[in-house]
Amino acid sequence: MAYDAFLADRIRQQLHEKHIGFTELKMMGGLCFKVDDKMLCGIHIDKKYGDSLLMARIGEETYKNEIDKRYCLPMDFTGRPMKGYIFVTPDGFDQDSQLAYYLDLCLAYNPLAKASKRQNR
Repeated sequence: MAYDAFLADRIRQQLHEKHIGFTELKMMGGLCFKVDDKMLCGIHIDKKYGDSLLMARIGEETYKNEIDKRYCLPMDFTGRPMKGYIFVTPDGFDQDSQLAYYLDLCLAYNPLAKASKRQNR
């Protein structure tokens, strides 16, 4: 397993407490949480960073406010950061209130986000 199962349980619990319907998708060695068939957030253990990271889809406007925080990193898999996404290091989601903060940012952006095109298989 290439993601933190305890963090996944914390996210599940908070989404259940907020009465949010969601699905989970294992991908790229991590775990993605989806709401309304759109990526909400995800988790994985980053080899370069060496610890669990929360992937948060927060939109480009909110990104501008969050990226300068010491525990936020650009979401970068290929050398080019993804617009509107951040990585949050464990210092930024250690407490339940911190995790709730980032989940709330993701949930606020979710209705504005575009769903990925479905791939034909």
